[in-house]
Amino acid sequence: MTAFVIGQITVKDPGKWAEYRSRVPETLAPWGAELVLRGTRATVLSGQHPHTDTVVIRFPDSESVAGWHNSPAYQALVPLRSEAADVDLIRYETDA
Repeated sequence: MTAFVIGQITVKDPGKWAEYRSRVPETLAPWGAELVLRGTRATVLSGQHPHTDTVVIRFPDSESVAGWHNSPAYQALVPLRSEAADVDLIRYETDA
């Protein structure tokens, strides 16, 4: 079952955020993950949304998400991520 990670992001330090973003793709490759979308909020069409940026990453399955998120390579970036931005990461599963 395909799984997605959606990150809702509010950038605190653009320089550190750029460094973090540049280093994440190498952590995704071993897990067969694909960066689907990286974007900055243009317009909130309905309701409220406090974050400025969004990322969507596709994984082959939930086990790959867990493996990536818990991997030493990704965990090494978590302190930089915390300094760079407030990030909410959510895993979604789909059968499509």
